[in-house]
Amino acid sequence: MKILVLDGDGIGPEIANATVATVRALNHRLNLGLEINRADSGLSSLKKNGVTLTEDVMEQVADSDGVILGPTHSMIYPAPEDGGINLSPWFRKTFDLYANIRPARARVGIPAMAVDIDLVVVRENTEGFYADRSMYQGSGEFMATEDVALAVRKITRQASRRIAESACRLAMTRKRKLTIVHKRNVLKLSDGLFYDTVREVAADFDDLEVDEVIVDAMAALLVRQPAAYDVIVTTNMFGDILSDLCAELSGGLGLGPSINAGTDHAIAQAAHGSAPDIAGQNIANPTALIMSTAMLLEWLGDRHNREDLTAAARRLGDAVDAQLSDSSGRTKDLGGPLGTDAFGDAVAHRIIG
Repeated sequence: MKILVLDGDGIGPEIANATVATVRALNHRLNLGLEINRADSGLSSLKKNGVTLTEDVMEQVADSDGVILGPTHSMIYPAPEDGGINLSPWFRKTFDLYANIRPARARVGIPAMAVDIDLVVVRENTEGFYADRSMYQGSGEFMATEDVALAVRKITRQASRRIAESACRLAMTRKRKLTIVHKRNVLKLSDGLFYDTVREVAADFDDLEVDEVIVDAMAALLVRQPAAYDVIVTTNMFGDILSDLCAELSGGLGLGPSINAGTDHAIAQAAHGSAPDIAGQNIANPTALIMSTAMLLEWLGDRHNREDLTAAARRLGDAVDAQLSDSSGRTKDLGGPLGTDAFGDAVAHRIIG
């Protein structure tokens, strides 16, 4: 089984190194038979090859069973025609990665604004207000005049149905509770279609409790009573915003993992950005990318019916939890003394030991 690692930009190479150390430890300890490859991408590839993602690397991605993608600094990429391919949307569109899964959970010993938060945001990933995902050709944003900018929001029954199915299946493995987040009181057609489709899908799952919350109210309720929610399903932009809020409530974006999954491909990708202001200082927290990798291993285990990969995901998660529970074993952003590489090595030692 092939795992391809793309470092990305900023702190990407540092947290990718720490993550690879933990995966190699799992591979050795559990004899997983993983082939771990690395390839250039992002600004480094742009400098060397004139493009952020070469055709050769695209082929390696397609040939891999899973991808670990470091954060990218896409805001400073040149236009796509000048080599600045934005990696995240390219992956999501090329491989139809329709489900962005972002858990948020408070951990023992880690200061959190919400000590009782333990939920998962299931975010539709291929349409909505995102300009690069809402049109067959051209951008979903356009200028009617030099003083008027417009944006197209796309919601389809097909995409709503499949994200609903993913969310319902996940909810059935947890507390059997699903919350639909929407703004159908204003976006009556688009969010109305999303809401009705999710309700229709959820009706086929016995003993699944389903409720609904308007998105602005949800932002307040997550602060006030996060323990009241378990699996949240919502559209692209709402999910992007709410999942960042949940990550901060649980201890910070440095702890926020995510996976982008489709039918045949999945990519581990931390919820945070490339943090260029601290790049190269060995102080970035690699927890989010490490835990995203655990999610990728679990996805691969489920898809390929490999209990060893599922067990590896659990072992990696347990090792991270144990490491974070020790105040002397944390990175500096969490009040500990460890650098990025030392944290990765420490988690790897826990796996092997």
